Amino acid sequence: MDVPVQQIRRAFKSSKEMSTPTLDAFQVIADPSRRHMLQLLSKDSMTINSLAENFDMSRPAVSKHIKILFNAGFISITGIGRERHCVLKQDGFNELQGFINYFDKFWAKKLQKLQDILDNKSKK
Repeated sequence: MDVPVQQIRRAFKSSKEMSTPTLDAFQVIADPSRRHMLQLLSKDSMTINSLAENFDMSRPAVSKHIKILFNAGFISITGIGRERHCVLKQDGFNELQGFINYFDKFWAKKLQKLQDILDNKSKK
């Protein structure tokens, strides 16, 4: 079962104690620690504590990174018993993919125009 947002907020303390900025998808993945968290979660869901064991940083720092990933739609947090499990979500990745797709189309058109020019020159 998914943990309600209110429980997530309580789990990460009050917003005064640990404020997290609103970041776009590229700002979220700009941090190497968050990229590593995403790579770890691509193998399997993990508890917050098991994720924290992979980093040389304080537990509150890990929690802040997890909150950023959660707020950006890269992960969901599910309560299973007393533990909170982090699981990858597609939402954050969709924003990245949309940006990449735009430029894939841009370059495909440019390359097709170049191919057309080269084909026309070779016919002459």
